[in-house]
Amino acid sequence: MDQEYERRLLRQINHQNLPTEARLATCSPVSVKSGDRFIPTRAGSNWSINFHYANVNPEFDLSTCCVPITALFASLPADAVAYAALLRNELLGAGIETVPDPHTDDRRHAVLSQDSHGLFRYTVHTKRVPFDSDNEVSPYSLSPLSNKSHKLLRSPRKPARKISKIPFKVLDAPELQDDFYLNLVDWSAGNLLSVGLGACVYLWSACTSQVTRLCDLSVDGDSVTSVCWNERGSLVAVGTHKGYVQIWDAAGGRKLTSLEGHSARVGALAWNGEQLSSGSRDRVILQRDIRTPPTAERRLQGHRQEVCGLKWSPDHQHLASGGNDNKLLVWNSSSLLPMQQYSDHLAAVKAIAWSPHQHGLLASGGGTADRCLRFWNTLTGQALQSTDTGSQVCNLAWSKHANELVSTHGYSQNQILVWKYPSLTQVAKLTGHSYRVLYLAVSPDGEAIVTGAGDETLRFWNVFSKTRCTKESKSVLNLFTRIR
Repeated sequence: MDQEYERRLLRQINHQNLPTEARLATCSPVSVKSGDRFIPTRAGSNWSINFHYANVNPEFDLSTCCVPITALFASLPADAVAYAALLRNELLGAGIETVPDPHTDDRRHAVLSQDSHGLFRYTVHTKRVPFDSDNEVSPYSLSPLSNKSHKLLRSPRKPARKISKIPFKVLDAPELQDDFYLNLVDWSAGNLLSVGLGACVYLWSACTSQVTRLCDLSVDGDSVTSVCWNERGSLVAVGTHKGYVQIWDAAGGRKLTSLEGHSARVGALAWNGEQLSSGSRDRVILQRDIRTPPTAERRLQGHRQEVCGLKWSPDHQHLASGGNDNKLLVWNSSSLLPMQQYSDHLAAVKAIAWSPHQHGLLASGGGTADRCLRFWNTLTGQALQSTDTGSQVCNLAWSKHANELVSTHGYSQNQILVWKYPSLTQVAKLTGHSYRVLYLAVSPDGEAIVTGAGDETLRFWNVFSKTRCTKESKSVLNLFTRIR
């Protein structure tokens, strides 16, 4: 008998006589060098488990494990966004024809649609696809890309938006009060900035940088607590600590009238055509037409603490008021009772802004104990969205040209945030003030904002951009001289 054959036969007999545990331990896929071929040992395999894993989820679809494309694109630079879209076209048949905007909230580029193909789903097409299909490649083309990918590569690229983190102008504002309940800065349609400093109101021209003093209330032992321009930019209303509301002619520099009615300081003002609404610490909102005798007034009583925010809707039909009682009220022009009341905020509501892009959309922000931005549909009375900003919300303002808004903050970060709506993604974060950013106004062209704080400075920022911008429509803000 051949010795090699005898040795293999004895090894096999000895292996069969071993206990089961020892037999499994000696099983190895490593072959013995003796022999002409390799036969793997499968004695220790659990075939029931292996076959179970092989048949799990046979209809696996990549789209179920993909993150939304908007979330993917938001974290990529512009070139990487185009490349990612190109890959999705070629590998997944996404059919993207334009480069998505990383900051857009457009749902057209959401996760794969129902009729798109997964990467691991294989089907046989029985229906012949026409040659002029968007996904078909011409037989005469030297490019392996589909027609939609060619459209993607030829689509115009939107230039990357850059918001400067440094203010383009800084002005000193001595005696600018660090008081959350006051509104001391406003920007007129005539490009004049009104600022209440102590007992005086000053006008600063954005065209000439000339400063003029409009009024001085120190002779009456009073001080300025709020300022507000009318829509035409010809009249400025001044609220005082003693409860008066004065109407001044900016061009002539003279006081037209002084309205009484409040028993405490007037911290909030809002124009609605020729009507002026004023909110006071006495918890009352007075609405008066400056063309009629002062006795003709509407008294709106709904807040239980100081009224610190007032804003009329763009259609001039509804007035939103915020108070230190954490309430946000919405009034119409005919009733003396609020038509809606929102109580979700946990702190004073000073920051109020109506959207110029969506009818009935109202944004509000809460104080230190709340820190939230909230959005409301005043047509249905429903709460829409909210986000925690991390700090006290002092002011809100919408962009005139895009669906964005800016918020200014106090404790504890003193920052300025630019938000994209409705995704509520932060477009920019600006810092520079060392105190709470209590005051905010938007330029008449809608491109720049001015912020004021208790650090006694006014800072000008370029945060918004126009959708259609030409050389002839340049902002007069370009005439500013930079001092930093």
